[in-house]
Formats: sequence, C-alpha cells, structure tokens
Amino acid sequence: MYLYFVIALIATLALTVFAERILIPILKSVKMEQKILEIGPRWHKSKEGTPTMGGLGFIFAAVIVFVAVIIWASLGNADIDVWRVCITFVFAFLCGAIGFIDDYAKFFKKQNEGLSAGQKYLLQLFCAALYLFFMVWKGGLTTVLKFPFINVEWELGVFYYVFALVLITGIVNSVNLTDGIDGLAASITAIVGGFFAVVAFAFGMNDAVIMSGLTIGCAIGFLVYNFYPARVFMGDTGSLFLGGAVVGMAFLVNNPLIIVVAGIVYIAETLSVMLQVASFKLTGKRIFKMSPIHHHFEKSGWSEIKIVGVFSLVTALFCILAYWGMM
Repeated sequence: MYLYFVIALIATLALTVFAERILIPILKSVKMEQKILEIGPRWHKSKEGTPTMGGLGFIFAAVIVFVAVIIWASLGNADIDVWRVCITFVFAFLCGAIGFIDDYAKFFKKQNEGLSAGQKYLLQLFCAALYLFFMVWKGGLTTVLKFPFINVEWELGVFYYVFALVLITGIVNSVNLTDGIDGLAASITAIVGGFFAVVAFAFGMNDAVIMSGLTIGCAIGFLVYNFYPARVFMGDTGSLFLGGAVVGMAFLVNNPLIIVVAGIVYIAETLSVMLQVASFKLTGKRIFKMSPIHHHFEKSGWSEIKIVGVFSLVTALFCILAYWGMM
C-alpha cells in the first residue's frame, strides 16, 4: 500500500504542475479571470484579473492518476474496497463539477456571483445523498457513529443519514470558504490529507490510502502556482473538489466526526461567518472586522503568508490531536 500511496502522490503532483502550466495561459486567453467584490478587502483589488478555475488542472491530474492506480490496485489484488474508493472519488469529482457550473456561471455573468446559495446547496445535497446511497448499497457504510477521544459509539439508525448529509455539505462548503487568500485552502488540505494518510497506514484503513495520496498531490502541486503571490486561483471548481475529497476520506476511515478536529480551520472559517451574520442580525454589531476569519486577521494587519503559516500550524497541531483521539 505504501507504493500505491507514493505513486498516487508523486504522479498527481507532477501532473498537476504540468497541467497548470498549460492551463494558466488558456484561462488568461479566454478571460477566465477573478472578479473581486467591492465588500472585500480593498487590497484584494490588485488580484482582479488573476485567472481562476485552476482547479481544473488538478482535477484532470487526479482523474488520470486515480484511474491508473485503481486499475493497478485491482489487478494486483490490493487490500482495499475498490467500490468504496471509487464511490468516494466520484463524489469528490461531482462536487468539483458543481463548482465548475458555479464558476462558469460567474464567467458568463461577468461578475463574482454564479449559482445562488440555494441552488448550490441543493446540488451538493443531491450529490451527498447519492454518495450515501451507493456507499450503503455496496456495504461501505454503517449507521454507527463513532465519537473520537471517548471511544463511544451510537447506533443512530436512519438519523445517521441526516447527520451525514449535514456533515458532508457543511465540510464541502467550509473548504470553499477557506479558499479566500493565496495558498490557504491548498496548504490546509495538504496537511489534512497527510493526516488521513497517517491514519490509513497506522490503523490499517487502506481504503483511504489512494485518496490521501491524490489529495496531497493535488494540493502541493497547485501550491506551486497558488502560493503568494498567486498566479492562479482554484475557484469553486477546485475548492469543492477538495472539500469532497477530505470529507470522503473521513468516511473511508469510518470516523466521519474526526474531520471536525483535523479540519478545525475549515470549521472556524464557517463558524466565523455564522457568528458574524447572527450577531449583526440580532444586535446590529459585528464580532469580526470581516468574515470568514482569515479576512479578520488580514484587516488586523497580518500578511497573507503569516495567516497561511499560522493556520497551517494550527491545522497540524489539531491533526496530531485528532490522531490521538482515534487511538
């Protein structure tokens, strides 16, 4: 399994770097460029015109490598449930497809708003429901919910699916919210992908091996062009794909709640938006200078590089905590 992981990671990384190098000039030529909202940080206006939808590059790389590795693993009788892995990858791909539709709608409208929040969520909910249906159909899912740290399990029955739908769509959108400054979402996701790789090998949960390698390869390969100052943005195409991948790995290791710990930055980004909206509606006052929370730190004088560094360190520490919680 180590060989499958290494090949998946290195091949995806290399192919992502190659694909992005070709894709960026194409995105520029068709004017697939980022529009910056007036309500955003004023210094972000300098980013306007940077090509977006760069997620297409690493999704292309992931598809090519996944197909090759999964065929290799099947022929080699690898110790993995091929169906669970394939269903999870297809789910991540469908999340990326929703992002593509959203990004293309923005391009068509020539503004920074594509699908409505309701339209996007309904599509995500549908894809999440399909994911759960096929995972159950192929025997890859139980209705037992494990709680990290306390070694408690609850049999939720049908309520498990309600919980799963909320968790899946919530994490996918949280990764999307994290993609707000250069290199942040990719850096955080590379670390979370590394966490799932460690868990997969340490606990013999081989179903997550290939997905973790692909996710790390996508994230690091994209960082070559997305670290500050970014030459390309991943767009919703990329962030929703990565969101589907990380939450899918949580189900592959049979401990979906662990993503709440390992992905603490994703959770903080979403909670900051929810608290900001609730506070403003109830009191007319804002808690943060701006949400999601990475913008609060920007407005507090932190550089983008500092934010990415600190948020990545926090993620790494919580991944260590999450690992301990699974023991």
